[in-house]
Amino acid sequence: MNKFYGFDLGDAESAVSLLEKDRDREPRILPVGGAASFITAWARLSSRNMVIGENACYHPDAVERHLRFKSSFLTDPASAGHITSFASGVLGELYEAGSVIKGEDSCFYIGCPAGWGKHDRERYRSIFTRLGYPPVKIISESRAALVSACQSRHLQVGYDILSHPVLVVDMGSSTTDFAYIEAGREVELQTAGEVRLGGGIMDELLLEASVSASPDADKIRRVFAESEPWRSYCEFAARRLKEKYFADQAYWEKYGCTQTIRILGAEPLDLTLRIDKTIADRILYREAPQLSGRSFHQVFTESLAQTREKITGTPPELLFLTGGVSKLPALADWCRQVYPDVVVITSAEPEFSVARGLAWCGKIDEDMRLFRKEIERLKDSSTVERIVEENLDDLYRRAVETLTMPILKEAVLPCIIRWREGRIKRLCDIDQALEEEITAWLHTDETRALLAGPVTAWMKQISYALEVETQPICIRYNVPYRALSLSSYLSLSDIDIKIDARNVFAVEEITYMIDAIVTVLISLLCGGSGIALISSGLPGVVAGIVISALVLALGKDKMQETLLKTNLPIPFRKLMPMSYFDTRLERISEQIRDQVMASLREERNEEISERMITDISGQIENCLVRMAEIVEIPLG
Repeated sequence: MNKFYGFDLGDAESAVSLLEKDRDREPRILPVGGAASFITAWARLSSRNMVIGENACYHPDAVERHLRFKSSFLTDPASAGHITSFASGVLGELYEAGSVIKGEDSCFYIGCPAGWGKHDRERYRSIFTRLGYPPVKIISESRAALVSACQSRHLQVGYDILSHPVLVVDMGSSTTDFAYIEAGREVELQTAGEVRLGGGIMDELLLEASVSASPDADKIRRVFAESEPWRSYCEFAARRLKEKYFADQAYWEKYGCTQTIRILGAEPLDLTLRIDKTIADRILYREAPQLSGRSFHQVFTESLAQTREKITGTPPELLFLTGGVSKLPALADWCRQVYPDVVVITSAEPEFSVARGLAWCGKIDEDMRLFRKEIERLKDSSTVERIVEENLDDLYRRAVETLTMPILKEAVLPCIIRWREGRIKRLCDIDQALEEEITAWLHTDETRALLAGPVTAWMKQISYALEVETQPICIRYNVPYRALSLSSYLSLSDIDIKIDARNVFAVEEITYMIDAIVTVLISLLCGGSGIALISSGLPGVVAGIVISALVLALGKDKMQETLLKTNLPIPFRKLMPMSYFDTRLERISEQIRDQVMASLREERNEEISERMITDISGQIENCLVRMAEIVEIPLG
């Protein structure tokens, strides 16, 4: 797919962007009806033709016109029909201008309020699909705005947005949406549904204040009652005047910002739109009937305060303001009233941030599709199996070094103590007891806990080898390296992927490895093990004399056979103090480690090793696929 369109269909104004993969470094705004930002309105003319945008508001031949219909999509069934007519007109304009070509490999990403649920989004998507739009996906406008901020080259905020929890406040013409994003993942914050607060209310209040101040107020109200186009025209003019004032508030506070409109009705009427500091404060801080007797400031701050209760993660460190009203200087101060420590960010062209972000989402989504395809290809290759096999000896080495001394202390020493106390009758009986003790201890939770450290360290080693394969894939598709880093994944600190790290190396694989070690240890320590464990440096003169006499009388081989089968007196056994056995085990531990590793290399159970390679590789491959699936549209 090569072309990605972003369609920000707003309640008052709309915009369309295009990002061509092989041409554009960033999305460009497409003019519709000659305007980059065009009024969300449609009208049917007496000729049955349809027009959209500003022309729909003022066309003299209009017999039917509609505007401000998106905000009622969830409550008014007629809204879907109006959206259909308007969206059809937009698509027609794009085809006529050559901005969209039938049959080309493209897609449309269309924004919706963050508070819309899955059912409403699907109902909204179906409108555009039925009209013949290229493949359509619905994305929340707040998320699109933040994607735009992260991708923008002119937004220099001095922060890595992805590394901080962000609250997005998207104030449109009719509603205000809130979205909380942490580690690139979005949580929609519904504060009693969509907040019915937007720049359109300010436009209405400004127009009403100007009409009330006019000497022809009654006549103008009659014109508005009889002619919706004139009311819409004047409200739109009030909108532009408001934006002009707040774009340079310090200047216009001194001189006042005005515009005179001539209304042509039964008699010409002049309406002077005016906004100064007094009127601006009235709009922002006085109670308004449109807001159920509350002020604009009150509704906004109360709604923002509700987000504090909804956010269960880390409190936001950055607050991103978007939407046409975000240029209002007071808005940043209101945000700091609720979040005193937050850093407030705005973009240079907030009226286009959603449209651009939607196009970015399309490209990034395509990158994600190709990215996951490459991960599947990596999984299906023998790469992971090769890496695991090449490092399997190191896993055994780490395990043997970790387990040897604990085995001697926890399994071997208790058998010697039982023989010393007479609970094991003969030295030759130690073999069976050792086999049982070693096998039992190596399969305990204590052993698995001991292995957790070396296994994790080994997995990190595997991760570093695997990242040689995964990093180029991440680079190609602009995915953060850590998204596929098992090393950061094992530390559970870098990316919010909710998979239990213990599953990467499951109990079954540990059991296979332990079985291999048990087999070697039993063969090394058993078979005359009692003699092996006590024969070197035997303390006690009597014990030394007895063994020396037996050697002289019977010969070495016969002596060992006799000792193994003899039930030696307990006093004789206790000639050897416990400190001797501790020293003896310390002395032979290194020898046993070396012998175990040599035996594993030479006689390693191929069936067990093959099962380990297959199962561990499978765990890692499944983990990579799940991590790739979890990666959402990255924000940067």
